[in-house]
Amino acid sequence: MYGITLAVTACLRSGTRADVSWLVEAEGLPVADWSDAMLLTPGGGRIGSLAGGAIDGKLTDLAGRWNAGRLVDIEVTEVDALIAGLPSAGSARCLLVPADELPGDLWDLTAARESVCLVFQMEGDQVVETSLYTAVMIGEAGEAVNQLFATGSSGSAIIDDQVITVFRPVPQLVVIGDTPVAHALTELAALVGWRTRVIADSASATGVIATLSKLDKVVVTAHDLDLAGAALMAALDSDAGYIGSLGARRMQENRADWLAYRGVTDLTRVHGPAGIDIGAETAAEIAVSILAEAIAASVADRAGAVE
Repeated sequence: MYGITLAVTACLRSGTRADVSWLVEAEGLPVADWSDAMLLTPGGGRIGSLAGGAIDGKLTDLAGRWNAGRLVDIEVTEVDALIAGLPSAGSARCLLVPADELPGDLWDLTAARESVCLVFQMEGDQVVETSLYTAVMIGEAGEAVNQLFATGSSGSAIIDDQVITVFRPVPQLVVIGDTPVAHALTELAALVGWRTRVIADSASATGVIATLSKLDKVVVTAHDLDLAGAALMAALDSDAGYIGSLGARRMQENRADWLAYRGVTDLTRVHGPAGIDIGAETAAEIAVSILAEAIAASVADRAGAVE
């Protein structure tokens, strides 16, 4: 859901019809992240993908048919699976809801990368009422809702005449520079459930970094001064919860000079050189030290928020 928030908001502001769909159940189909969702617009436009792309076309055909949300069942045949590059057939159950029928606060919350829970009251396959809960409000919901929210991950459940969906954001790690350390970070970050993007050009880097929240991390590994400097400038102007700058002291000084020349002098948020001092030498060891420091920063930030 978090990946389509800006596009949905743009559609709502312009009065463009938009439908939002996400997986509630899936059998035999790949699910990369249960918080994934698709935005569907008239004429076949879509942003996002579900179940390895196997159901995208069928959801596109269904979009715009109803003015209320629907729970839809989609079968993926062997032929469908072959076209999508999947190993076998399967089935999916999805909610397909007009964006303007979802609670308005949802988009502000997902833009801020907050965890949310939606509870849909159903009559048959049709949504008749929708309730939104945040982490602060979740105690007001029923026991089943609280149990699903307490799992700490995204997911859905169908219980009697309700469909309950929890969306929790996945931390993003943006690594600047295509380096051995960047590749090691990508592998290690996957083990703790983070999504990693390795970016090697300043235009893409600044655009991606600008959308980050306190949940997210930026690590600059690039040797190119202009790329590293632009990424650090963007990171300092963002809400990123951890900013790491890899490199020896001389490289840190060069980056600081680059930033200072452009009016950026407060580098207190930058961890440089990035990583906990464990005597790391190889790319993998350096990646471990950076990941540990980023995790520690996140824990400290959560503790501060609680206080």
